Amino acid sequence: MTRTILITGASAGIGAALARVYAEKGWDLILTARREGPLTALAEEIWKTHGQTATVITADLADPNAPVELVEAIAERGLTVDGLINNAGFSRTTGFLATDPAQHAAMVQVMLSAPVALSRLFLPGMVERGFGRVINVASLAGQMPATGGDTLYGPIKSFLIKASQGLWLETRGTGVHVTALCPGYTLTEFHDVNGSREQVSSAYPSWMWQTAEHVARVAYDACEADRPRVTPGAMNNVLAMLGKLLPEGLALNMVAGHARRLKRI
Repeated sequence: MTRTILITGASAGIGAALARVYAEKGWDLILTARREGPLTALAEEIWKTHGQTATVITADLADPNAPVELVEAIAERGLTVDGLINNAGFSRTTGFLATDPAQHAAMVQVMLSAPVALSRLFLPGMVERGFGRVINVASLAGQMPATGGDTLYGPIKSFLIKASQGLWLETRGTGVHVTALCPGYTLTEFHDVNGSREQVSSAYPSWMWQTAEHVARVAYDACEADRPRVTPGAMNNVLAMLGKLLPEGLALNMVAGHARRLKRI
């Protein structure tokens, strides 16, 4: 029986890498993002490389109606969602006071409200069928003290981690696995979009960076193993531990140094 997984923000980066990994493992895909062109190209690549079907449905998750409309579009195509990857996201690094409030609202909608809505819409069917996989793409930032500049990003990712842990507890024994993925610095176009590529590439050595493919494979294995959270990379796990163990003032100064290196504050 072929399973089908829905991946948001699948047009590039970790989302596209996860699509390739799941196709390699024999899953069919539903790919969604705002840009149709990259999704179509990825769907064609997946068919040629792995022989798996990838259905393209464009959606802008900044629209509060998008989750329900996405469910309706999937139902119209007669598809069943056996897995869900909430990956869509972006950040704004210009500072809380200098950022358009509409952009903050979009961040909350895309990375917090939409994952909650999609999980609530698809999880009942997964539990009823006795099988499901959910990966919420959080971040190492969600395990660290919040930084200035991209002030809302870390707190939103912290929410995703906690929500994933709660869902993991609620779905134990149902055949549904829920995992929060917490990547650190990963080579994707994410930093191009928020304008921080030059700063982050010069601020940190190459060995601190991971590829999107590596992160995707770690995520797949962790979700299959039913781990509630996974942080790829030994150094990222060390940083996450330091964020918890250091006194608050020292930890905040540590992340403030990070923000200064990126010229955010």
